[in-house]
Parts: sequence; C-alpha cells; structure tokens
Amino acid sequence: MKRLLTLLTLFSFVISFAQELALVRENDLFGYINKSGEYVIQPQYEGAKSFSEGLAAVEKDKLWGYINTSGDWAIEPIYDKVKYFNSGYALVLKEDRWRYIDSSGKELEVPSTDKFYDFEDGVAFIRQGDKIGLIGTDGKIVLEPTYDEIQSFRDGYAKVQNGELWGMIDNKGKVVIPVEYEEIGNTWNEAGVYGKKGADFGIIHNGSFNVIAGADKVWNFHGNSGLTYARKDKLTGFVNSKGEWVIQPIYKKARAFSNGLAPVVENKDWGYINEEGKTVIDFQYKDAEIYSENGLAPVKDKDWGFIDTKGNLIIPMEYDITAGFAFLAGNNDKGFLGDFARIKSKEGWGFFNTKGELLGNKWYQNAEPFVKN
Repeated sequence: MKRLLTLLTLFSFVISFAQELALVRENDLFGYINKSGEYVIQPQYEGAKSFSEGLAAVEKDKLWGYINTSGDWAIEPIYDKVKYFNSGYALVLKEDRWRYIDSSGKELEVPSTDKFYDFEDGVAFIRQGDKIGLIGTDGKIVLEPTYDEIQSFRDGYAKVQNGELWGMIDNKGKVVIPVEYEEIGNTWNEAGVYGKKGADFGIIHNGSFNVIAGADKVWNFHGNSGLTYARKDKLTGFVNSKGEWVIQPIYKKARAFSNGLAPVVENKDWGYINEEGKTVIDFQYKDAEIYSENGLAPVKDKDWGFIDTKGNLIIPMEYDITAGFAFLAGNNDKGFLGDFARIKSKEGWGFFNTKGELLGNKWYQNAEPFVKN
C-alpha cells in the first residue's frame, strides 16, 4: 500500500510538471492558464514571467521570487530582479549583486567574472578582461576565457569570434568549425552552416567549405530541410550542402523550407514552392511565413491568417501574429507553437487551435506562448 501511494504521488508530480501553461494578463493582473483555457493559477500578480523549468518568476511587494505550477512559493520573493531558469539555474539580483541560484534558492559558487550571463545548454559565459569563456553547471570553468565574443548557444553550439574572424564551438568548448571565416551562420545544422571566406559565400559541411557560385548572401538551414536560401544578383534561390543551386535565384525574396514548402516572392506577391521549384500555392499574399510542424502557415493580406499545405484558408486573415517570448518554447518562428497560435485582435490576445477555434472563447490583455514544464 505504501509503495502504491508513493507511485501515485510520483505520477501526480510528473503530470503536474509535464503540463503546459501560458502566462496571461486580465484586469491588469497576471495568472496562468492550461491548454483547456482554465486558470491553473488565478490572476493575482502585478508582475510575472512565463514558466521555465517548472518555475515562474512573480512579483510581490516590489520583490521577485518563484512559484511552482501549483502557485506555491518555491523561492520566496527576496530579489530585486530575476531571470528565467535554464540548465537548472537562474540569475537573480539582490543587494546590487548578481548570482546564480538553483530551484531551491541555493547559490552556485562560480569563478570571478566581470559580467554575469544566463546559462544556455548547460553552460554560461564568463568574462575576464577582454576575453570570454564558459563555466558549467558545477560552477567550474569548461573553457578558459579565450574568445573576443561568444554568441548565444543554439542546440549546443555557438559561433565565436577572435579578431575579425568567426568559427563555432560546442558546449564543451570544443572547436567544431575553425575561426577562419569573415561571416558564419549562427545555427548548427546537419545540412551545414553558411560561411564567408574572402569574397566567397558557401556552405561549411563535413569539414569542407563549398563555395556557392555568385552568392552575396546566405541564410541558415532550417529544421531537417537539405536546402537553404541564398541571394545572387539581388534575386534569391535555394542551395544544398554542396553549395549547388538546386532552385535558381529567380525570386525577389524567400524564406526557409518547412513541411516541403517555402514562401517566395514573385513580382510583389508571396506564394509557396516545393523543393523541385514548382509553384504549389499561387502568388497572392502580401506576406507569408514558413509552415509550422502541424502544417499551417501564417499568410497576410491586410492582416494575418493561416493556410494549410493545400492553400486552404483555415483561420481568416483578420489578426496580428508575433513570436513573443517563443524562445522559451524552443522555437522563435511566428505562428503555431505546438497546438496553438498566439493571436492578437482588436479585443486583445488569445490562442487559436488548428481548427481556428479561440481557446476558451476568450481574449486577454496580454498572453505569452504555452511553455512545457
């Protein structure tokens, strides 16, 4: 019986921790709703942030602390400023001193640093003088301050700079692309990373720099597509990992492939092509974004709506869209993040599902994307 109760308690904890909650504002107070549109934590805070790693920062009496998904204080409000949890730690400011704390409020001892940075992918920057290195979640140095600049980690990789040249490292501090490029993409992808060496733009793939003939700009690969877009003579097309033009540069603008389709501009209108370069959805929109995993894409006439992969209008073009703090959900694309799209209307902010139904039939003063906990 005791073992059964323990298992039930553990199961209840897992369910609680696994739920997705969204920060919303109503009547000038912040609270949190679940994916059924029900309040899990009633609006009661004058200041609040989205959940991160099971905790949300909220304000009480002009001081900040953290609550859990039940609305109970996990860390009492004793801080002047706080940031999001990542890799088990959050930066907090108290008595004019920044420090890292874990989910219990315990402080992490770290080496001396001239500036504090958030943890990302298990590491945080450490600055000593003019150089930047990395520390791990144990507070120890992973990489001695070596670089002039390290940009944000994405999926365990970050671009780094020394002098005028760029390369890329992983979160162990290992060099994965040598620091020898004038430009480099900021997203690691199995299909490659774009770079510029001398006057040439190309794709860095499997240790080779594959020059793209005539290119003067290249963008990051997206998702699992083997194509990315590049520009030549003011027109845009698509190239592969070898730097070959698979779809010739004939479009005024383009965005990434997702679900086998990419938005492109012909004349002044946006439409969608497939990876063979064939038009699948006619050129008719003033703007268009890439498809989400669920097969819906934002398109714009005067305002924004959503179409499916056949071009059927699922949500009318009557709204505004934004990524918001979508990086917390692991994605900074506009449109759908998981089951819902965050939408703005004249009545406020709300969430639409893939059928175009307004969650809870309700609009809010503010709303942020749902976040897994």
